[in-house]
Amino acid sequence: MSFEDELDAILVKGKDKAAKDILKAVERAYGEVPYIFQFMEDDSELLITKVLHNNAILRSSNLDAKTVELISVAVSAALRCSHCLRLHIRLAGSLGVPDDQVAAAIFLAGNLVNASVLATAARNLDEEREICRSCEIASETCEINGRGED
Repeated sequence: MSFEDELDAILVKGKDKAAKDILKAVERAYGEVPYIFQFMEDDSELLITKVLHNNAILRSSNLDAKTVELISVAVSAALRCSHCLRLHIRLAGSLGVPDDQVAAAIFLAGNLVNASVLATAARNLDEEREICRSCEIASETCEINGRGED
């Protein structure tokens, strides 16, 4: 369905009816209503805007559905969103993505999260080494740490 068709359907039905129909369509497509959509259920405008945004991203993508689900698995794993992760693992399986590819996406996500933690901590450590914690002056000019100017 095109963006214009989606907008027309919302205008014809009204936001509350359109939101209910969207939730039914999502449930048919996914086999369940994702947690975030359930959370937004009572705010039709928010739900409709979220779904329109999601649909626009998917329409503008050249990625196939299996790749989209593998990315979704990896991001869900990296963000530690168990609701999202379980949903996207099921969706990937329903699309025929083999378990070893799902596992590879999870391992890649774990590797990136690990690298992110290490890189962030190392950068912060390096930045803190440059400043004396006692006087908050650059370490090379700090007299407290015995590194005063000669």
